[in-house]
Order: sequence, then structure tokens, then C-alpha cells
Amino acid sequence: MKPRFLLDTHVLLWWLFGDRRLSEKAAETIKNPDHSILVSSASAWEISTKFRLGKLPQAGAVVGNFPALIRQARLEELAISVDQALEAGGLPGPHRDPFDRMLIAQARLEGIPLISSDPVFKSYSVPIVW
Repeated sequence: MKPRFLLDTHVLLWWLFGDRRLSEKAAETIKNPDHSILVSSASAWEISTKFRLGKLPQAGAVVGNFPALIRQARLEELAISVDQALEAGGLPGPHRDPFDRMLIAQARLEGIPLISSDPVFKSYSVPIVW
């Protein structure tokens, strides 16, 4: 079984857009064919929501072609389960972003590291790759 990693939403966008802010370690992890790289349904929700609100105007092509882009990038979808939803809703602490809370819950329950530059995840005992 391949080692699995979950992408934070900003990392997904940086990967798809070839953004240089992506760390070398993150890029190497994502492009390694021996790894399974997961994209949460929460990331699709977050991108679509922020595009609709005008916070991600450059993401129109991503929203319109999300499933195809994920397949082309050889990434795997991670659906949200009831257990993950309950975990996200019950997480302690002041972090209020529902998308990040879901990623935290999924990483914790799936036992997989999260690829992210966001330091907030460390306070939730989630292994981070950056």
C-alpha cells in the first residue's frame, strides 16, 4: 500500500497553477509516483465557495473542471464521511474555518499527513509535510 498524503486547499491550487510558493519537499512528495495524494471534498467546496464570493477569481477554470483536473494531476478524491464530519464539528480550540477543520478531521481519522504551509494544523497534532 502506498503512503498517503492529504493536500491542503492552497497546496492543491499551487500545485495545479505551478506556483513557486510550493516548497520543494511538498512538490517532491506530490510528484512521487509511490505516493497516493488525496484531495478532500472539502477543498472542492472551499474553492467553489471562495470563487463564488470573489475571493479566488483565478479559480474559475478549476471550479469548472475540478474532477478532470484532479484525474489529470493523478490525485485521488477523499470523500467526507459521517465520522469525519462529527470529528470536525467536535474539534476543540478557537480555529473556526470549517474547511480547515474538515481537513484536520480527515487527516486525524485517516492517519495521514497533511501537506500544508499553514501552521494552525500543528496545534491539532496533525503530521505536516512542508
